[in-house]
Amino acid sequence: MGLLDGRVAVITGSGRGIGREFALCMASEGAKVVVNDVGVSLDGQGSEEDPAANVCREIEAMGGEAVPSYDSVTDFAGAERIIGTAVESFGKIDILVNNAGIVRDRTLVKMDESDFDAVIAVHLKGSFNCARHAAPLMKDQGYGRIINITSSAGLRGNFGQTNYGAAKAGLMGMTFIWAMELGRYGVTVNAVAPAGATRMTASLYERSGTEPPPEQNPALNAPLVAFLASERAAHVNGQLLGRSDYAFTLFQHPKQVAFMWKEGGFTPTELADNFDVILGQHLQQVGMVMPKGMGVEGS
Repeated sequence: MGLLDGRVAVITGSGRGIGREFALCMASEGAKVVVNDVGVSLDGQGSEEDPAANVCREIEAMGGEAVPSYDSVTDFAGAERIIGTAVESFGKIDILVNNAGIVRDRTLVKMDESDFDAVIAVHLKGSFNCARHAAPLMKDQGYGRIINITSSAGLRGNFGQTNYGAAKAGLMGMTFIWAMELGRYGVTVNAVAPAGATRMTASLYERSGTEPPPEQNPALNAPLVAFLASERAAHVNGQLLGRSDYAFTLFQHPKQVAFMWKEGGFTPTELADNFDVILGQHLQQVGMVMPKGMGVEGS
């Protein structure tokens, strides 16, 4: 018996990389899978490849069931067709993993409007589009699991990723809100910040001239997502989880960590005189913790 026997999952962007590992792992745990992937290149441009069909063949070779989906998450009607593929093929939808993504890295002063809009459209709007169509079905059946794939780039910040980081931080906010709105109906919503060597990180290793270490295997993320998609994770809702090396991690929700109070409020000078002593000692460091051997360069 697998953790996901009898469940139906839609996994966006699951033709390659981390998403492919999610699909293979969930199928191995008994889920029927809709493998959604438009087959584009890393920056969202067209491609002749058919990664969705390839993953479906891999799942079928394992003895599982899977169907491909080629609609773009950026299109609201297209997202409805993605969810509809699960219902038409397998009768329902239990699990949605919002994984589809592209990158167009540039520093702020070099980023085009089109670079910003394209990344936001896939990661943030695409996740909304799919969840908007899946959530009513999950609510009506009294069961559902939505897992948003976020990133430390959004939770901590990363050089040259204004668009990507903003989208991933936005997914954090949507995770909290959807968890509050849907939890009472048996639908949990969590976010996962995975780690791993994929097409999105290949250039970092190329620049450093190193090979990805074993702990950067993207398959190591999949057990956490499969668990969150299962009945056994019913008590986990509105959480931010991640992976570092061989460890699974839990992020603490952003919260107030220090208070600076004065009857009647502060003048700017009073604030300047007291800030470092009271609040300044708690300032956080920004930026992701990068794996050994991976440097950061300007874009």
